[in-house]
Amino acid sequence: MDKRDEQYEEDKRKIEEYTKNPMINLADSINRSMIGDLNGLTKGGFVNKLITTIIIIGILFLFSRGSN
Repeated sequence: MDKRDEQYEEDKRKIEEYTKNPMINLADSINRSMIGDLNGLTKGGFVNKLITTIIIIGILFLFSRGSN
């Protein structure tokens, strides 16, 4: 539970910061897109993780079929 509380506080702090200065959100989004941060794919509920897993398995399947 402690890790969830820390994550909640971090998310709450980010939302407050984005509300105060909306351009931070744009800059953060641009930086994440350039770096390739995939953290957003693994956050979320069960459905989000399930869809991400299915997509990754599908890509690996296509690569394995293409290499034969």
